[in-house]
Amino acid sequence: MKIQKLLIANRGEIALRIHRACHEMGIKTVAVHSTADADAMHVRLADETVCIGPPPATDSYLNIPNIISAAEVVHADAIHPGYGFLSENAQFAEIVESHNIIWVGPKPEHIRTMGDKIEAKRTAAKLGLPLVPGSAGAIDTVKQAHELAAEIGYPVLIKAASGGGGRGMKVVEAEEQLESLMSQAASEARSAFGDDTVYMEKYLADPRHIEFQVFGDGKGGAIHLGERDCSLQRRHQKVLEEAPSPVITAEERERMGEVVRKAMSEMGYRGAGTIEFLYEKGEFYFIEMNTRLQVEHPVTEMISGIDLVREQIRVASGEGLSYTQDQIVLSGHAIECRINAEDPETFAPSPGTVKNYVAPGGMHVRVDSGLYTGYKVPPYYDSMIGKLIVYGSNRDACIQRLRRALEEFVVEGMKTTVPLHQKLVRDPEFLAGDYTIKWLENWLARQQG
Repeated sequence: MKIQKLLIANRGEIALRIHRACHEMGIKTVAVHSTADADAMHVRLADETVCIGPPPATDSYLNIPNIISAAEVVHADAIHPGYGFLSENAQFAEIVESHNIIWVGPKPEHIRTMGDKIEAKRTAAKLGLPLVPGSAGAIDTVKQAHELAAEIGYPVLIKAASGGGGRGMKVVEAEEQLESLMSQAASEARSAFGDDTVYMEKYLADPRHIEFQVFGDGKGGAIHLGERDCSLQRRHQKVLEEAPSPVITAEERERMGEVVRKAMSEMGYRGAGTIEFLYEKGEFYFIEMNTRLQVEHPVTEMISGIDLVREQIRVASGEGLSYTQDQIVLSGHAIECRINAEDPETFAPSPGTVKNYVAPGGMHVRVDSGLYTGYKVPPYYDSMIGKLIVYGSNRDACIQRLRRALEEFVVEGMKTTVPLHQKLVRDPEFLAGDYTIKWLENWLARQQG
């Protein structure tokens, strides 16, 4: 079915990104928004708008009845959830489809399977994805935990089955710490997610975070679009991403790309997804799958020339994939800097009114942001206010262009993380591509010391 009108169940730069793709495809857009986002750029540009509640996300962007009501009132054919909020909520996907509205996303059963960390590992193992050594499922007793930890070898990692963002996660360095830290992880998980189920895996001391972009047509057809390196993280939150990874060889890319492509084909996966791995000493270890579009999808778009949101909409409307694997050509290098309304040294949130805004430009420079002069950045949501994405023929050329673009980036009226990125892209170790998931926090400690 051809989509005529699409409701965007999100806000900020991703809502604007979806709106732009829709308009290029001749699809009308509906922006739903909280009262705090009445003046947001995507709301101003959408063909229709519906206010779905007050500022708290629980009363607006997470309010399923209000979103469904909005879709029915405006007669929307489809709903795109973006990322975050309800994008990986299987129940929401089922409700959307039960109202005969097209869900621009994976099948609900795949969202549910991959949203449960233990079930995701079981599924990944069946699909032939390499796993971190660990428990086959939940750990129920301390005795079981001691036996498994001895078998795997310390250090081990206790993780919440329903976790995310580092909550419910504990590193156990030695046997005498195990019982106490296991109890703490379960308690944190119960408090944060209402589920105290935990599992165990080998703790990799200093890996990189490598993820592969995949796409399926829901009928067994699948492709991959190479990897992204997302190792630069602070408190498990990504700060800068690049594609391709500076350390992955062409042979590794081809081998693992085929592994993930086959897995998605066997699964019958539909739409965009990301399979995330830890990478250490030449080995890949599956950690999770995100059944949605990623914040960092633009770096893949830059090196592939493929519009991933357009592809999502095509697949959701039953048109299938635009490309076969042998038609995918990845070239050059792309880097994305996440720009947050935060103090670049303390990372304290810094919402406020944008007094002056100048986005960088020039060849191969892209800014995904809903900012404009006079816009009030609300304090109720994630602090990310934009993404700077830059492309170059190779990594060195990309970094040179990125430096120039960061110098041009002006956001006055609040503190942003632009100065942090300006320092980061001049660091010798970053320039050498010599970093892991622990590197950025150590680097920040050195900067502040």
